[in-house]
Amino acid sequence: MLRYTLMRLGIFVGCLVVVWGLVYSGIVPRGLGDSNGMWVVLLSLVISAPLSFVLLRKERDRASETVVRRVDRMKANLDANRSQEDAVVDETTASQRTAS
Repeated sequence: MLRYTLMRLGIFVGCLVVVWGLVYSGIVPRGLGDSNGMWVVLLSLVISAPLSFVLLRKERDRASETVVRRVDRMKANLDANRSQEDAVVDETTASQRTAS
């Protein structure tokens, strides 16, 4: 998961550098007034999102498999805990009935 995040951040930073260079060379128009920095960041985000969607497909699939395994393991642990609690409650109920 960390690898995917770092790769996505790398694509964003690469787009940021390219867009910054294009804006300051005059190829891409500057933002209005003091909004130039925000313009560069937003344009970089818009460009990097589809790029990372296409370029990081395998890494994203690998990260999602890891997340699914973790969730399945947590569900299994919760089910095991529930069954242990049910067993304790059943034993307590049975012992209370025999004591009465």
